[in-house]
Amino acid sequence: MRVVLDTNVVVAGLRSPSGASAGLLRSLRAGRGELLLSVPLLLEYEAICCQPEHLEASGLSAAEVLQVLDVIVAIATPVEIKFLWRPQLRDPGDEMVLETAVNGRADVIATFNEKDFRPAVSMFNVEVDRPQGVMQRMSS
Repeated sequence: MRVVLDTNVVVAGLRSPSGASAGLLRSLRAGRGELLLSVPLLLEYEAICCQPEHLEASGLSAAEVLQVLDVIVAIATPVEIKFLWRPQLRDPGDEMVLETAVNGRADVIATFNEKDFRPAVSMFNVEVDRPQGVMQRMSS
């Protein structure tokens, strides 16, 4: 299964190591799915995950967050953005997630923001699901 992670899933994985988002990251690291990642999406992960409120909530330093992101890069399949589909979504910050999914031919976008993605993903044949649901799909 080819998966794109919304930034909110990466943030949740850092903030709650025992939660579904961290579990999904561990599953992807173990090779139970294929993580897709573009350069713009990685830069978004870095910018958001290193914000002071997320560092404080996770108990991690910026250097530790960057180490986690290095692991994400190491396990991810790079996606080159050849086509921009903007605007498709209500939140411009979600556009790079959708573009990574479409250009990488993802099966699913893991997000806590399903409702904002649903109108656009149906036209691109990409599913959206919460991290727990994506893990269940990968297990079956």
